[in-house]
Amino acid sequence: MPLYEFRCENSHLHELLLSMAAADRSAPCPECGGAATRLISSPALGHLGSARAQLIDRTESSAHAPTVVDQVPGSGAPRPARTTHDPRHARLPRP
Repeated sequence: MPLYEFRCENSHLHELLLSMAAADRSAPCPECGGAATRLISSPALGHLGSARAQLIDRTESSAHAPTVVDQVPGSGAPRPARTTHDPRHARLPRP
């Protein structure tokens, strides 16, 4: 739900959470009761959590300066083969 800013004739500012369908162009001022008109403002991008902001920054920077890797991610040293000491497994076919 978006947060809308309103300013009344007496320059009181207040904010309202309204659905986009119910967002009117005016609302009563909670301080003086006068008619307040909705302001045009930028989205509150500064309220993002630090993890979200870092993700957005990484995504934007990768568009024009992608990182270069020298190996496939997750491909490191091969895992050692798992061995079992169960005698029943000795009769199984080996790969």
